[in-house]
Amino acid sequence: MNSFVHKTLVVELLAPGTGRCPVLAHLGYDADDPFAVTAVFAHDGRVLACWRLDREMLSDGLVGPVGAGDVRLRPSTTGLWQELRLEFFGDVRPDGGRHHAVVFAWADAVAAFLRETHRIVPPGAERVPVDALLEEILSTG
Repeated sequence: MNSFVHKTLVVELLAPGTGRCPVLAHLGYDADDPFAVTAVFAHDGRVLACWRLDREMLSDGLVGPVGAGDVRLRPSTTGLWQELRLEFFGDVRPDGGRHHAVVFAWADAVAAFLRETHRIVPPGAERVPVDALLEEILSTG
């Protein structure tokens, strides 16, 4: 059985002053890291940002607002489309503010990606090899 899921989506980045512009979002899931989804955002062959998201949080964000820190998700409706609004807060800028990005993804596409991950590792069946993790951490100290 395949332990990886990858899906590339066209999402929209909300750019200040210009509105929404299309970028690619490469979503990745690896059963060896069962709680995480990697999201790499790219445009014109350049990586704009890479985030590790909590898989359960991503799922919960499709039905209601979640997150209070650097990542905040919530459902959004634009015309006939159901979207997932993803807000990312990054490093502090020289002016004291924080870098901030808002991305809109088609909710059905994100839900389809999550269903594929659930076929590999069902929710609640995630396991982390804690002993091996502790051994690795202690051996590098």
